[in-house]
Amino acid sequence: MKSVTKSFALTLAALTLAGCSTFEAGPVGNTSVPQPAKPVEVERYLGRWYELARYEAGFQKDCEAVTADYSLTASDRIKVVNACRKGSINGKIETATGKAKIVSGSGDAKLKVSFFGPFYGDYWVLDRAEDYSWSIVGEPSGRYLWLLHRQPNPGTATFDAMKRRAAELGYDVRLLRVTQQPG
Repeated sequence: MKSVTKSFALTLAALTLAGCSTFEAGPVGNTSVPQPAKPVEVERYLGRWYELARYEAGFQKDCEAVTADYSLTASDRIKVVNACRKGSINGKIETATGKAKIVSGSGDAKLKVSFFGPFYGDYWVLDRAEDYSWSIVGEPSGRYLWLLHRQPNPGTATFDAMKRRAAELGYDVRLLRVTQQPG
């Protein structure tokens, strides 16, 4: 069983505090974050996602080959397991396990996520593919953004289309840091 690295878990806790603080947050890349574009069918959103790009944040420093796995633990509760390889796609694996709860009235597109005790941060599925092959995730401060896909390397055309969509949502895509994935 993979052990949770304490330092990684603590730094991921910074995300959960994003709504309360700018601790380890990068610059604001969107001063007017939109509401999610579509509702989310939770069962279809579950499973593994690969991070293609993100706004850099201290809690993900030197992370490559980033994945997020979501599984349902109750009708409105989700287990979150984030993993990354430190320094390179062949680096040491670090994982952090958290929990998420669905925000009522959000079309299941908004979650509250915690990796650290009672502290929860916002996780908004701002847009997604109809077939759930990709999603764009952010939160209200505009300091965090993730482009996620079901495949680690979906191709340049798909990645470029996701960046265009993020720009349409008001994000400065020049701030994106591309995540290296194997293969």
